[in-house]
Amino acid sequence: MPFHISEKLLERHWTARNHLHELNELGCTLLHGINVKDMHEDNFLKAMRFDRIIFNFPHAGHDPTLCERDEELILRHRELLHSFFSSARCLLSENGEIHVSHRDDKPYKHWDIRSSAEERGLILKEMVKFQKNDYPGYHNKRGGDIKSNKTFPLGNKSFIFKFSLKNDLEDNKSISKVYIDDLSIDFSNLMV
Repeated sequence: MPFHISEKLLERHWTARNHLHELNELGCTLLHGINVKDMHEDNFLKAMRFDRIIFNFPHAGHDPTLCERDEELILRHRELLHSFFSSARCLLSENGEIHVSHRDDKPYKHWDIRSSAEERGLILKEMVKFQKNDYPGYHNKRGGDIKSNKTFPLGNKSFIFKFSLKNDLEDNKSISKVYIDDLSIDFSNLMV
């Protein structure tokens, strides 16, 4: 596949150029302009299945008239997650997982990531503390048009939520756990 860097991407995230070149040199397929809300309908992706689909710190975009705690913006974020989970689940391989990095403090916990995934036939398999140093070269960016190349605070309540299809966990009798620093919480016997 020919390598092309989107000018729009570079306008918003000028630091991405080096990372994209490195990924290209490693043989990665780089796609731009894929809408996470309907990626399962993309001509290139729809025949593919993935072991892992990763969405780091999803965000529905900034609105200069709204702040993160405003109900209207929270609803936009929920819609983004609902649509993402609906689409991503169609692209999972057998026993595949969807990983979403997300803050679990106010106002972000009001996005209801767990219930959104569950409503789409996914179950929380594991939740681990997000460690930025596990992603060499990763810099969280704001996105959107407002200070898009600036980082945002990760806080101390950022986690990777790992979801799988409900039937995969039921078939494999997998144990679901949450790891928070040295604390481990077993979800395997939890009835919802």
